Amino acid sequence: MSADAPVQVTDRTLEGWIARQRWYAAKGGTPALRTVAETDGTRLVLDDAPTGPVLYQVPVSGTVDDEPVDGTTDTAWVQALAARIDADPDSLRPIGEVTASRVLSGEQSNTSVICDTADGAQVIVKVFRVLHHGDNPDVTTQLALSAAGSDRVPAVYGALRATWPDPGRADGTAEGHLAFAQEFLPGLDDAWRVALRDARDGTAWEEPATRLGEALAEVHRTLAGALPTEPADEDRRATALATMHARLDAAVREAPTIEPHVAAIRTVYERAGAAHWPDLQRIHGDLHLGQVLAAPEPRGWVFLDFEGEPLRPLAERTLPDVTLRDVAGMLRSFDYVAGALAHDQPFVDAGVWSRQARAAFLDGYQRGTGADLRTHRELLDAFELDKAVYEVVYETRNRPDWAGIPLAAVARLAARSAD
Repeated sequence: MSADAPVQVTDRTLEGWIARQRWYAAKGGTPALRTVAETDGTRLVLDDAPTGPVLYQVPVSGTVDDEPVDGTTDTAWVQALAARIDADPDSLRPIGEVTASRVLSGEQSNTSVICDTADGAQVIVKVFRVLHHGDNPDVTTQLALSAAGSDRVPAVYGALRATWPDPGRADGTAEGHLAFAQEFLPGLDDAWRVALRDARDGTAWEEPATRLGEALAEVHRTLAGALPTEPADEDRRATALATMHARLDAAVREAPTIEPHVAAIRTVYERAGAAHWPDLQRIHGDLHLGQVLAAPEPRGWVFLDFEGEPLRPLAERTLPDVTLRDVAGMLRSFDYVAGALAHDQPFVDAGVWSRQARAAFLDGYQRGTGADLRTHRELLDAFELDKAVYEVVYETRNRPDWAGIPLAAVARLAARSAD
């Protein structure tokens, strides 16, 4: 069914529709919308939700049976969006003419559109639904990597920025990213699927893990050269440690199984505070095996989704951080492969696979950076513990029978504090 001729879509008309969208943040709530800006077929609407105001990007290209038509499902709107991205000064290469488009299903917080272009390429355009003032780290980090010639991320075409009224800011204006376009890589498995399949088959993972460590080191080296770095001064170290302690306090209240390890965990954190910290730089921020694609050689591992931890404020996610946070995230992911294997096949010693993969990954990362990770053991343990504590809470809430996976890591890493 095609869209009706364009009609005036009021905020009231949008309220019932937006409440049913997967990306609507205040699930179960009743939207109270008001349009703050409208341009080029895109509306920015503020929802004065009880949980706090949220600004949404809502492209509307018409109506069908008095229901708004989402512009992302309309190829004409997508064509206009691609042209706007191509016109942005920061764009690296033109998308060109879009001949067909389709929305990628299954996303929760954004909307991605797969575009076929006249020159035979496929481009994925991510339309950000919830908008914030400031640069989106997923955009700026991958732009920097792609502009530096790295093929460790899908090649970036460009992004679209906009400004909008914001009475909460001193100058009354906010600005940020509306959309982001990059190379579409269809049909590739992520590293989680590859690792879990190999672990179930009894295939050792030293070689893939080594290459993964080398690939992450390459990403970190490129980012250190392309974006600013800064020393980890006393204030930044203190802030990071305070966040770890606060997360631990909250975790104990929600997951009492952590309580026996609290004193040892705090010892690890204190040792990390006294240790030498490398310079801070832009990192991935929420790295795990599911954020990496297995592309055919010689390209190899390709990294995705540089938005950082989604629950952290945007301003924090754009700050330089410690590269060891990414290393710790990947180490936790190897543990999860072993945990998933043990969950399915309880008589298999999955720990051997995990230990071998972790060691190979660390070896590859060390070779790629030239750093000796043994000199950063206290700091790496602290970041891995912090991540494991978060995971215990997550699993306790959502998959209680999986909580033992991160809890075992908490116990292991906390026990090392006595060494």
